[in-house]
Amino acid sequence: MTATLTPARGVEIGSPIRVLIAEDETHLGMILEQFMRARGFAVTMVRNGRAALELLRTDAFDVALLDIVMPELDGLEVLRLVREQPTPPEIIVITGNGTIETAIAALKLGAYDFLSKPYRMAEIEALVRRAWEKRMLARDNVLLQRRLQHGAASPTFVTQYAPMVTVLSLIKRVAPSSSPVLISGESGTGKDLIARVLHAHSEFPEGPFIDLNCATLSEALLETELFGVERGAFPGADERKVGLIELAAGGTIYLDNIGDLDLKLQAKLLRALETGSFYRVGGTQKVEVNVRVVASTTHDLSRMVANGLFREDLLHRINTIRIALPPLRERLVDVPLLADHFLSYFGGAHPPALSPDAYSVLERYRWPGNVRELRNVIERAVLLALNGTISASDFPLGAEVGGAARPTPASTLTLFELERRHIGEVLDRSGWHQGRTAEALGISPKTLYRKIREYGFRRPPGRGA
Repeated sequence: MTATLTPARGVEIGSPIRVLIAEDETHLGMILEQFMRARGFAVTMVRNGRAALELLRTDAFDVALLDIVMPELDGLEVLRLVREQPTPPEIIVITGNGTIETAIAALKLGAYDFLSKPYRMAEIEALVRRAWEKRMLARDNVLLQRRLQHGAASPTFVTQYAPMVTVLSLIKRVAPSSSPVLISGESGTGKDLIARVLHAHSEFPEGPFIDLNCATLSEALLETELFGVERGAFPGADERKVGLIELAAGGTIYLDNIGDLDLKLQAKLLRALETGSFYRVGGTQKVEVNVRVVASTTHDLSRMVANGLFREDLLHRINTIRIALPPLRERLVDVPLLADHFLSYFGGAHPPALSPDAYSVLERYRWPGNVRELRNVIERAVLLALNGTISASDFPLGAEVGGAARPTPASTLTLFELERRHIGEVLDRSGWHQGRTAEALGISPKTLYRKIREYGFRRPPGRGA
């Protein structure tokens, strides 16, 4: 049986709309606040323009209702200052002294709309919902552009390996839940793809999918990337930056290589997952989010816990659902199927054909780089194919024996030696350019540097850095 898993249709995200009301008339403000709360909005009330500005600079709101006449700062001045921020909320200006000039001034400053007192409560509700819809469309457009720039396609996992078919069945059952998922497996086995499939079949597949490779950034950068930073938190923080967890609200955040997080960040992440809230770096206002967490690792996290390198409570928190991906050498039955899949992907309308000896070589090779290596091998072969056919000699696999490329019998090599040889070959092919080598292997430069030291490699004289 061949199994493929592709996205399901989603539904609209139903997160509470966060509204700030700035109204200095106490009685009117109280009535408006009670009405909005009763209609399901998350409401914060302030009584003057200065307080409104401070909150809008430090917290995240979807819509703000600003009275024009307020103590300390008027509504138009607050509007002008807020619109200078990188991700301002939609602003609705309210006044008891409505004039055409005031309305034009508000709209020129970037207000969503203008409303004069007295107003009907139902009118306010409808206007706030329309403003929120505009904000969501703008956010969705940014996310769509991001996906297009990265060439994101519908995630498809192809297999006929019976244990992997069982894994896909598990994914279908757990994907609609909000439970955290931990994906384990060697580099190149498809952990990123499984994370995208989980999101595509989640309750909110139209929500954002935000991914972060925890092995590629320093501790300080990881903290600001995850949680965001307030303006002035440290030298160089000239404006507020929204973190990736906040950007993923109503969707999925995928933490790749979570085992590379240091203990301090593990503690902060644990608190965020348990409470659904956190503080930006340098911030005092709590940020509340509803986000599904998917994590992956190439490490044995239980062993890391025993060695004091990973928090046991965090492991329990992210390990609600565990998905273990087998290496490609254990599912060699999938190699021809995957090869044909990648041929179609890279070959377009008229992909080249694989000769029988090419299939034979692919099935006998042990794939230390797993599916990622197979994908790269097929891509290279398609680019270099002549006369519409790919033969065994077109694959640079295994050790050179008698001048011909043959796959090395796996029974004679340990996994340690297979990985060592593979990394060494990719280093040689890239001219010892460690950036290109890390990219080809699908690992971070930090991991490659550790492997080079672990295996005792020495750069040949005159080779690149």
